[in-house]
Amino acid sequence: MNPSLPGALRAMLAAAAVCVVSSCAMVPGPQAPAALTDAQIAAVVGSPDRTAADRENDRRRKPEQILGFIGLRPGMVALDVVAGGGYTTELLARGLGPTGKVYAQASPRDPSRPVPAGARAPGAGVLDREARLTAAKVPAAPITLALQRVVDPVPPELASGKLDVVTLMFNYHDLGPLGDGRAQMNRAIFAALKPGGVYIVADHSGRPGTGISESTTLHRIEEAFLRSEVEAAGFKLVASGAFLRNPADPRDKETPEPSMPKDEFILKFVKPGASAG
Repeated sequence: MNPSLPGALRAMLAAAAVCVVSSCAMVPGPQAPAALTDAQIAAVVGSPDRTAADRENDRRRKPEQILGFIGLRPGMVALDVVAGGGYTTELLARGLGPTGKVYAQASPRDPSRPVPAGARAPGAGVLDREARLTAAKVPAAPITLALQRVVDPVPPELASGKLDVVTLMFNYHDLGPLGDGRAQMNRAIFAALKPGGVYIVADHSGRPGTGISESTTLHRIEEAFLRSEVEAAGFKLVASGAFLRNPADPRDKETPEPSMPKDEFILKFVKPGASAG
């Protein structure tokens, strides 16, 4: 400030400068969109253009509760690991809307193995869904197929703090043969999530002490075992959902006897840090 100015004027100008700076500091930044409401989730699940097969699958998968548990917000970037036919992938795309992005991981073919007769290309079901959503002009997030090995499921462009949500639905138990590869996968997912990003894992519940030993027989996994593996990568468990549980299931067969829903669990892990925006 000019020292030749009268003292009173210098003081007034200094006060004005403080005022301006303070006002600038108080200007709020952009607000993250709110999580989807129950009504919005119901509209996603009830969309009349969803397939009959998906609606049938809804009966056991409880998509309204799952989407609410995840806490989706429009505009998020999500990765569906072991996307399979894309049931969860499509729900994520519909929930996140056109400002979001969804990636669906599928394992590339092993070049050393012959291709079974009539086999479709990896991820073909996901691409079918994206084409159908686009043709119907559904206001959904674009779906990108990510041909990545499951031990390294994240596309390179997303590998460092670019994801808000990762889902692995009812397939962790199938990774039993990977051995140490599961730890590699969990570390890759941890690195790819933003601080505050969430990792959602659901699976068929195994009995205490069975670990992942029944993955190829009963297609189940012990919840505590799965939790310990995920937390070893740096994640913190923040929520578990009871809406898939069935305490009457003895968990000693692949399909409970007498016939009843399987006991299943769903866990929400977070990458420590600020909330993902």
